[in-house]
Parts: sequence; structure tokens; C-alpha cells
Amino acid sequence: MSVQLNVSAIAIAGQAAWRKAKPALLQETLLYPALGFLGIILLWWVVAWLKPELMPTPPEAFAANLDYVLNPFFRRGPGNLGIGWLLIASLRRVLIGFGLGALVAIPLGFLIGMSRPAMLALNPLIQIFKPVSPLAWLPIALAIFNLADPSAIFVIFITSLWPTIINTALGVQSVSKDYIDVARVLEMPRWRQVYKIILPASLPYIFTGLRISLGIAWLVIVAVEMLTGGVGIGFFVWNEWNRLNLNSVFLAVLVIGVTGLLLDYALGQIQLLVTHRKAA
Repeated sequence: MSVQLNVSAIAIAGQAAWRKAKPALLQETLLYPALGFLGIILLWWVVAWLKPELMPTPPEAFAANLDYVLNPFFRRGPGNLGIGWLLIASLRRVLIGFGLGALVAIPLGFLIGMSRPAMLALNPLIQIFKPVSPLAWLPIALAIFNLADPSAIFVIFITSLWPTIINTALGVQSVSKDYIDVARVLEMPRWRQVYKIILPASLPYIFTGLRISLGIAWLVIVAVEMLTGGVGIGFFVWNEWNRLNLNSVFLAVLVIGVTGLLLDYALGQIQLLVTHRKAA
């Protein structure tokens, strides 16, 4: 009987705590974000009212883009594709370039973090190339590949290297020396030290670098596609601007922003699955 009373008391206390926390949770998850979006829409409306000859209002932009929204995967000719196909083309380039960059950057980060000679040899190169604008690599890529698609992937690859290398090396260097000393006392092989001690301790840093790299890669692909042309969300923005169709430009901006948010969220969920630590 006493156990049942304790369970009932815990349930009642939990319900009371939920009732108190529910309004604050609704405010944080719904009310405040809705106010932020409302503020942006009002600002857009004001600008459109001041520049009616150029800037569409939100209802006008929505009506003009209704076909893209309802039919994102239409095909009406070689150069007339729905925005869903354009988004897939851009995502393919970003994920290939980002994946290749991660395959190179993570081992390099481990090498720099574990070897002082490697750090002294590679750190000056990283500090020189890291500030270079990704678009500065585009002419070099076009000269090498002579094609837009591999050139865009190459630029994404270069863009993805630096944050992941730096954060991986920082994670490796932050591993407690006590753990390494204990492993040496136990005569643990070097490869096992890396797999069992250094890698798990470095994973949060590695994922931070990967998330930064992916965000930058998604930013860069839009600019690269504007310059190279072809099929992609960046070329769509540039093409619609040349037609003075700001309605579609606003749609593209929204799609780019939401896609970037979803990419970061997906990588954060992978981080939670691998490290069992919630992404910041």
C-alpha cells in the first residue's frame, strides 16, 4: 500500500511540474520563434511598401511561387526543372565534396595532434591557405578539370578541410596525458590507444569541426553555382535575379536557409548517436 501511495505521489508531483513547465516550454519553442518570423515578415512588408516597383509583398511572393511549392519536382525541358531537382543537385555536390574533405581532414588532424614534427610542418600551410576565399580556388579548379561539376566539388572539398583539421587536432591534443601514460604502462599498442582512448575523447571536437565545415560548404556552393552555371540552387538564384524575378529569389533564400538548418540538425543527431552527448 505504501509503495502505491509513493508512486501516486510521484505521478501527481510529475503532473504538477509539467503543468508549471508547459507554458514556459510553449513560449520557448513556439511563441518566441513565431515572433521572430513575424518580425522578419513585417520588415519585408515595410520594405516592399517603400519599394513597390521592385520588391514584392509576402502574399505576392507566395502566389508567384505557388507552382514551385506545389510541384517541386517538375520537368518541363532541359533547363526548366523544379526547385526540388535543383536542391538535390546542389546537395549532391556539397555532400561529395564534404565527404571527401572529411576523409582527408580527420586523419590529417590526428597526425597534427599526435606528432609535433607534423604540426610544425603542416601548421604554416594551414594558416596560409585557411584565410583564402573559397572562390579563389574556382579558377584553379576550372583549369584542372575544365568542367563545372567537378570544379564545384573541388572547391567544396578545399572549403571543408580547414575547420575539421583544426578541431580534430585540438581534440587530439586535449586528451589527458594521464590516460596515455596509463595505456603505455599497460603496453597498449599505439593503434589501440588511438582507437580506444584518443578517438572517443576527440569525437566532440571532430563533430564540431564537421558541423562548421558543412555549414561553410553549404554557403559556398551557392556562390560557386552562380559563377559556374548549370543546374543548382545557386544558379537558380542568379538566373532569377537576371530576370528581375525577386519572387523566386525569396523562395530560394528560404529553401537555402531551411536546408542548411536541416543539414546541421542531421549532423547534430549523428553526433548524439555516436558520442551520446547532445550537440551544442
